[in-house]
Amino acid sequence: MSESYDYLFKFLIIGRAGSGKSCLLHHFIENKFKEDSSHTIGVEFGSRIVNVGGKSIKLQIWDTAGQERFRSVTRSYYRGAAGALLVYDTTSRDSFNVLWNWLNDARTLASQNICILLVGNKKDLEEEREVTFLEASNFAQENELIFLETSAKTGENVEEAFLKCSKTILAKIETGELDPERIGSGIQYGDTSARNASGTLGGGQTQRSRLRPDCAGGGGSCRS
Repeated sequence: MSESYDYLFKFLIIGRAGSGKSCLLHHFIENKFKEDSSHTIGVEFGSRIVNVGGKSIKLQIWDTAGQERFRSVTRSYYRGAAGALLVYDTTSRDSFNVLWNWLNDARTLASQNICILLVGNKKDLEEEREVTFLEASNFAQENELIFLETSAKTGENVEEAFLKCSKTILAKIETGELDPERIGSGIQYGDTSARNASGTLGGGQTQRSRLRPDCAGGGGSCRS
């Protein structure tokens, strides 16, 4: 059965290697923890249809490598992103200290009106915490970001992170601040008539693949 949805949103997951970006994507797509996670090489891709405000929205999610040597490759995927999860590890001060670099890339290279949600991952490891909720919250307020702490292991707030960002984007569409027909908005119209014929879709339709690091541009033609 072909997919049908009202809108498609392009999402990014960005942040330093080891912060749990791939585990967040895996839990959101597969609803389980990825036990044997390794550093992403290049970019991974996943998609899922969710219901937000009565609309079926397909999230097209690009999980970028957090290692510096892949920076020039992953930057090409920022173009036309409507939303981004900016992820750090609550148990790693270093991952928090470099957030500004990723934030600057997103605001420079992605859609002008990109919605960015700051995610403090690994909140289940409370005894190893190095970054407090308060200082991360202050960083988010200073940079006009939405903020949540998550656990890719337990699943806490993983779905909420993607949905919260999606709700913000949808609200901007409905107020006219975002135009899906504008090139580079990171938003596309779906086949609404097909959706109405088949009923509202839930979160069961998913897709996941890995891209080689030599495949720049976000076109997906090099997916393996």
